[in-house]
Amino acid sequence: MTRRLVLWRHGRTAWNVENRTQGQSDTDLDEVGVKQAADAASRLASLGPVAIACSDLRRAVDTAAPLARLIGVSPSYDRRLREVDFGAREGLTADEAWQKWPAEMARHDAGEDVRFPAAETMAETAERFSAALGDVSAALDDGDTAVVVAHGSAMRAGACAFLGLPQEHWATFGAFANCCWAVLADTGRGWRIEEWNAGSLPEPVVGDDR
Repeated sequence: MTRRLVLWRHGRTAWNVENRTQGQSDTDLDEVGVKQAADAASRLASLGPVAIACSDLRRAVDTAAPLARLIGVSPSYDRRLREVDFGAREGLTADEAWQKWPAEMARHDAGEDVRFPAAETMAETAERFSAALGDVSAALDDGDTAVVVAHGSAMRAGACAFLGLPQEHWATFGAFANCCWAVLADTGRGWRIEEWNAGSLPEPVVGDDR
């Protein structure tokens, strides 16, 4: 039977609308984000998750809450599931960051894993996030699903590291929209991606690639 990890990005915040880098700044969901979380929770509940692992930042905690109520499972909170610590970039728009660090932003946009002032690198984020996924997956029995409520950049890097993908390939995976998710599945031959940036429930795959 298949074990599944559903990596679910938090709902919308005011900083998302303003295109401000959030990182580990503890922002709240806006009214749209609260509705997104409730709507998505009703769909994810139908998967019958047995566990919810969650970043301890408020926007993730509040996204997880309606799902927890629906399925009667208390989330476990893990700092390793936090967003990338963007350091001095947090609270700034991309244009403001370009004004302060043009050379570093150019290297960043070219795909280099740049350490901004007081920040962590993407590789460091991926290492901690992947370790958290390893712990969550190890607790699953055959047929179990766990939902991991977290943040877009950390989810992308952490999922890729968990799957063993080299860092130079991480950028080939697109960003996550608010309250969308990825589904990682282990059917007995190792973990693989079944859904990415999805907003609808996984459909059974009928074909030769089993």
